[in-house]
Amino acid sequence: MRFKVVITDYIYGEPDEETKILGEIGARLELHQCKTENDVFEVSKDADGILSTYAPMPRRVIEGLEKCRAIARYGIGFDTIDVDAATEKGIAVMNVPTYCVDEVADHTLALILAASRKVLLFDRSIRNGSWNWRNGMPIQRLRTQTLGLVAVGRIGRALVERIRPIGMRIIAFDPYIPDDRMREMGVEPVSLDKLLEESDIISVHTPLTKETRHMLGHEQFKKMKSGAILVNTSRGPVLSVPDLVRALEEKHIGLAALDVLEKEPPTEDDPILKLDNVILTPHTAFYSEGSVKESKITASRDVAKVLTGKRPVNCVNPKVLEKLKLK
Repeated sequence: MRFKVVITDYIYGEPDEETKILGEIGARLELHQCKTENDVFEVSKDADGILSTYAPMPRRVIEGLEKCRAIARYGIGFDTIDVDAATEKGIAVMNVPTYCVDEVADHTLALILAASRKVLLFDRSIRNGSWNWRNGMPIQRLRTQTLGLVAVGRIGRALVERIRPIGMRIIAFDPYIPDDRMREMGVEPVSLDKLLEESDIISVHTPLTKETRHMLGHEQFKKMKSGAILVNTSRGPVLSVPDLVRALEEKHIGLAALDVLEKEPPTEDDPILKLDNVILTPHTAFYSEGSVKESKITASRDVAKVLTGKRPVNCVNPKVLEKLKLK
């Protein structure tokens, strides 16, 4: 075999697509279920390429890699990988930025509709013996509501396409998207404070970075409308969960619909599980059979490209490509 490629951790069943694609370049594939950075280091220190899901790859691990040239993550975010350390080491880091855009936008819309129409509340009431539409009062007409988007990248834009026919006013905060571009989407650019103050529903779509970690906390929650709905399908640590629990308990916020949490899965005594005004799904917004297959194929093809001297399709540290002399 020409190459050793390690899958550090895996949630998708058998790696049939990866085995086929990497086998075509003469790579031997090893499948592991690493939980800690020590686990990752032990299995990947002599790897030529790495595929990763959630396993941590901090600087200490990356600096110890002996001959690795490519690390690809099965997903959009890459906060589990120290990209700066990889760049210094001459390792290309890839992600899969488009594989679940439709799925996350669809899931976000489902949470918005379930929360605003109080679907779970009615379901619970009926199961407890109360067939009464008044249990959900008040419910506001969606067309009269304002939706605030925190970031309008691919997923945010896909959500805009789904929301526009409903007729909601859409505002957004994104310092990386020009105001003119937002207006072309039918979105009104605003400051974060204005978004918090004016939105009836806030949907978070920002990646997790040093800048965005806990970007929404106590001070931000206090600025929101008392009946506002907060939806998060991005990354759990973008929100300060203790502050969110406090805001929900004190009714600064009406309801939170969350696909992601800071600690996943939550412990049995996590206070967020005790709140009635919370809808939770288990980090599943990314999932469909099609999105999983696309992620596996795209990630493994990019690793194969780098190992055979070709430029990958998706690289988050493109400066390293010249150093690797990829064509």
